[in-house]
Amino acid sequence: MRAFIISCLFGTLAAVTAVQAQHIGDLRQGRQLALDVCASCHAVRAGEFQSPLATAPSFEEIADTPGMTAAALNFWLTAHVHRTMPLLILSSQQVRDVSTYILSLRD
Repeated sequence: MRAFIISCLFGTLAAVTAVQAQHIGDLRQGRQLALDVCASCHAVRAGEFQSPLATAPSFEEIADTPGMTAAALNFWLTAHVHRTMPLLILSSQQVRDVSTYILSLRD
């Protein structure tokens, strides 16, 4: 019985880990996307605080925003109307990748 319970716990843990992995993006791809697409307006590198566009927050500032999560970034990056940003058309994988990169910049 004990072996069965342990087996169930490990199975559940493996399933949860697999689901979480689907929601995590590729850090390197996210960094490259940030450099290619976002860097013309935002400071995207670690330690960069002054964005090329003065009104655009740095990615570190975005990452350190209280309550910032992957879900919040997903919403922002997939919303079709931004008063302050150009229309971005990103795949769901690209959104996960750049969100993972941004969140990696937290203090």
